[in-house]
Amino acid sequence: QVQVVESGGGLVQAGGSLRLSCAASGRTFSLYNMGWFRQAPGKEREFVAAIRWSDSNTYYADSVKGRFTITRNNAKNTVYLQMNSLEPEDTAVYSCAGNLNIATMRANYWGQGTQVTVSS
Repeated sequence: QVQVVESGGGLVQAGGSLRLSCAASGRTFSLYNMGWFRQAPGKEREFVAAIRWSDSNTYYADSVKGRFTITRNNAKNTVYLQMNSLEPEDTAVYSCAGNLNIATMRANYWGQGTQVTVSS
């Protein structure tokens, strides 16, 4: 069983930055594609970013391209989401997804989520 735990959320003004972390348990972390999703109040959960295990290739939603960066540290079993130039529209609960199928956007493991609030 793999557990993923997010941290790093908070309140920030528009234009500011935050870095989210996702710590995962399990010795096979380095073999998992990892991703970040978000869900704003009253909206469906949406894909934000993903990183492939084999070559660390990255994928982003159009809405965050150029502002967000996903990275991973396999030695620490951790994936990060650096969020810059934050906008009020980025306000949501951000969840980490483990063992993500990038083609289907289905994941085996989900964290509880961390709240990100961007004030205007």
